Amino acid sequence: MGMVKKPYQDVAIAECGEPLVPIPLAEFAVVDPHPYVAVGAPYGDKSPFYLRAGIVERLRQAQTHLQQLKPDWQIQIFDAYRPVAVQQHMVDYSFAQECEARGLRAEALNEAQTAEIWQAVYQFWAVPSLDRTMPPPHSTGAAIDVTLVDGSGNPIDMGSAIDELSELSFPQHFSNAQDAVGQAAHRMRTLLFSSMESAGLIGHPKEWWHFSYGDQIWAWQMNLQEKNKIDQNAEIACYGYIE
Repeated sequence: MGMVKKPYQDVAIAECGEPLVPIPLAEFAVVDPHPYVAVGAPYGDKSPFYLRAGIVERLRQAQTHLQQLKPDWQIQIFDAYRPVAVQQHMVDYSFAQECEARGLRAEALNEAQTAEIWQAVYQFWAVPSLDRTMPPPHSTGAAIDVTLVDGSGNPIDMGSAIDELSELSFPQHFSNAQDAVGQAAHRMRTLLFSSMESAGLIGHPKEWWHFSYGDQIWAWQMNLQEKNKIDQNAEIACYGYIE
């Protein structure tokens, strides 16, 4: 399905050449088994637990900040590097799951239903493009999906599951919550955001779990914050597609 280009995909990329490295998993909590591997996503000779070297250092900084506030807690890594083939696999998988959730068969969808479901999928998943001017964020090695666990390794309730295709996933969804559960979820999201942002990682505007530094989404958001997106000093991305 053809998709409308997203605003952040107009940001220029000047690839810095920083290597993709394994994340030192002993330092963080990890989702195991990895949910995308479990449904057959083709990672080849890599794994979901790779990042650019500089992003690994920022992740360490973020966890240090977290543990100043919650000494026994850890950042839990859900997903990091994602080859385009994995992105394609998961987009197709999510389309099938959304059909099932709606009680529909993919082969029996009409044109309007098909368009509606693809719109829901691409609200949260990047298009699996091989165009190097607009790589999926996770295919740059500069984006990571994370949550929090307590000192016993128990996941913290963040108000919705990672990858949930609903407005519950919007970072500020619970900002005006009147109930205790919603207010607690907002506090935990705020804690996660402050920890990640202390290391320069910026959260995705529609996914409470997604953070990045140096990719197109990061540069686009930095430019919006600084109101200099058309200025000659506007940020550009330093991480592009990497194999």
